[in-house]
Amino acid sequence: MPDDGVKPVDERPADDPRDLTPSLVGRLRAGDAHAGVLLEQIYRQPMLRFCWGYLGSLEEAEDAVQEVFCKALRGEEPPDSFRPWLYRVARNHCLNQVRARARRKDAQILPPESQIGAHTPSNLTRLAQQEVRSRLIRVVGELSEGQREVLCLRYAEGLPRAEIAEVLDIPESVVKSRLFEGLKKLRTHASLLP
Repeated sequence: MPDDGVKPVDERPADDPRDLTPSLVGRLRAGDAHAGVLLEQIYRQPMLRFCWGYLGSLEEAEDAVQEVFCKALRGEEPPDSFRPWLYRVARNHCLNQVRARARRKDAQILPPESQIGAHTPSNLTRLAQQEVRSRLIRVVGELSEGQREVLCLRYAEGLPRAEIAEVLDIPESVVKSRLFEGLKKLRTHASLLP
């Protein structure tokens, strides 16, 4: 299958602070509590964005991130592959929250506009952006859950395919296939064509 050819939204520079993760995990294993604080600082914003995508509520996402870090830091031995492991913990936690919400019947499909909030200069611009956003949300909603998750992890979170495979506990070839099929559907959907 060909490479998807699309770059993640948030390309990370070579001197990304996450390169410190292995040494911080080692320090955390040795009992250095400050290493846990540094790991939290490095991963807090990506985790918040990731959880928000699942939960649709900033408040619930903040609670989820706090829970995820509590789970991560109280564990006896953090894994060597810390980032994919952390995303897996966050995903599982969010899926549990979504299931619990569905049982309570208080599910909110999309976050309110005020949470997405981009400043727009005019009503016409705002209307056009809402229309495009609505079409994109409908089209993404038509993708399979697996395709949506893979696209989110790749393009919103910037994870490489190998780490996505680790997060979702599926073979890398399945990740590649879901990326390819999901992007193909998005590129050819009539409502997104000019």
